[in-house]
Amino acid sequence: MNSSTAGSAGREAILAGRTSLGIELGSTRIKACLISDDGAAVLAVGSHAWENRFVDRVWTYSLDDVWAGIRSAYGELIADVERRYDVRLETVGAIGVSAMMHGYLAFDADDELLVPFRTWRNTTTGPAATELTELLGTNIPLRWSVAHLHQAVLDDEPHLRHVRHVTTLAGYVHEKLTGRKALGIGDASGMFPIDPATKDYDAELLSRFDALVAGSAPGLQLRDLLPDVLPAGAPAGALTTEGVALLDPSGALRPGIPFCPPEGDAGTGMVATNAVAPRTGNVSAGTSIFAMVVLERPLERVHHELDLVTTPAGDLVAMVHCNNGASELAAWAAMFGRFAEAAGTPIDSDAVFDVLLREALEGEADAGGLLAYNHLAGEPIAGLEEGRPLFVRTPDSSLTLANFMRAQLYGVFATLSLGMRVLEAEGVEIDRMFAHGGMFRTAGVAQRFLAGALDAPVAVGSTASEGGAWGIAVLASYLSHAADTDLSAYLNDHVFADAEIDVVEPRVDDVAGFSAYLDRYRDGLAVEAAAVAQLSPDR
Repeated sequence: MNSSTAGSAGREAILAGRTSLGIELGSTRIKACLISDDGAAVLAVGSHAWENRFVDRVWTYSLDDVWAGIRSAYGELIADVERRYDVRLETVGAIGVSAMMHGYLAFDADDELLVPFRTWRNTTTGPAATELTELLGTNIPLRWSVAHLHQAVLDDEPHLRHVRHVTTLAGYVHEKLTGRKALGIGDASGMFPIDPATKDYDAELLSRFDALVAGSAPGLQLRDLLPDVLPAGAPAGALTTEGVALLDPSGALRPGIPFCPPEGDAGTGMVATNAVAPRTGNVSAGTSIFAMVVLERPLERVHHELDLVTTPAGDLVAMVHCNNGASELAAWAAMFGRFAEAAGTPIDSDAVFDVLLREALEGEADAGGLLAYNHLAGEPIAGLEEGRPLFVRTPDSSLTLANFMRAQLYGVFATLSLGMRVLEAEGVEIDRMFAHGGMFRTAGVAQRFLAGALDAPVAVGSTASEGGAWGIAVLASYLSHAADTDLSAYLNDHVFADAEIDVVEPRVDDVAGFSAYLDRYRDGLAVEAAAVAQLSPDR
């Protein structure tokens, strides 16, 4: 199909409302993505950059920034539609909202926020997570919503007596746009454990929690605070007039558009990489980095490195979540970009990344003895409550740009690899891992090193850079197909039937080199811990 034919088909689809809109609030970017109703074509996109704030030792985003960012991203998408198709966007077939999983948004009876949004990045819930893991018999990570709630109970926070509703960022945005308090099952599984049989919060574990806090928080019934749980394909409300005003201040968008269940970025990443069936998995790399592996059976033991969550359809998933992903890599790239500018040869940020990542291919397999820690925030898998980015080398190491960049890329994958080795020891087998995120746009570099780190084939598709915004748009498109097919079949037969997938097999030298690097990484964690202890912002 030539460009003019494609443009004509896109224009007709937009005018007829045969489209789906996905909005995802990521760690550093809010994206809007409009796709054809079969998910095959991206018709228009918009985005808005934002950053979390560290306020009073809490990682947070303001709700004003949430809505300013959503309107900005949606406004860019509207402009993109008009530029490409000469059409004013007035309706779409379905809408979906996705955002960072976990965290704590607590509201009172008037839906007023009681304390600033506590994101997944906070690591202040250690006592609560430890107590709940023992009580519930399943790993409760520090970032889960129930860990934040229970830590508030342990700390006797004054706002607790006013809490009437707790949700995630995706759940909050969805409720404001539709008026319905609901979550997709994947996002809900990061709030409280899900019972795979009922596809709802585990009733027995809810009872244990209520009994635990009965003395310190009388009358607190956890189920009453949590959103409804919905699987992929279930109707989850429709855009209200009030929602239109929040999303599109011009009022051009019509109310009544159906919504799919809101999902977390982990779930939309699974959809975006067609990794929702057993023995498949995906890696999402951004501010954080995490791997999701769909299980054939429950794990035999509880592991603090592994969360048990679900796919958007409700199937059991082992999740390895690391608080620190590519942010430190981006900081180094920005510094090299500034050097080029200062030298009188400015290049844009994408070109900087491309040059540096390709240089890493020339590095030694073990990064020449160099070592990079990307810990801007605390990292529970590594046993760190706070982060201190470090670059370390011994006098006999080989300091070259190629080795430096390979060490930085290895550093992005290192903590993830620690968790994946625990999963491997459980006997979990993976046929293929899919990867998505901006760092995979430079073909054959991060993808190759990830294959070496995981010792498994890694696939990247043409939608990798669109990521979760495209994934939640696909879940919105699934609304009209759910009665006839399950999610996995829909992805295989409709969305990915003709997708271009590039698969990289692990190289023997990369596997051995990364293994040597990871041995140094483990040994050097004591240095990182000392840096946390000695280099305090309070000093």
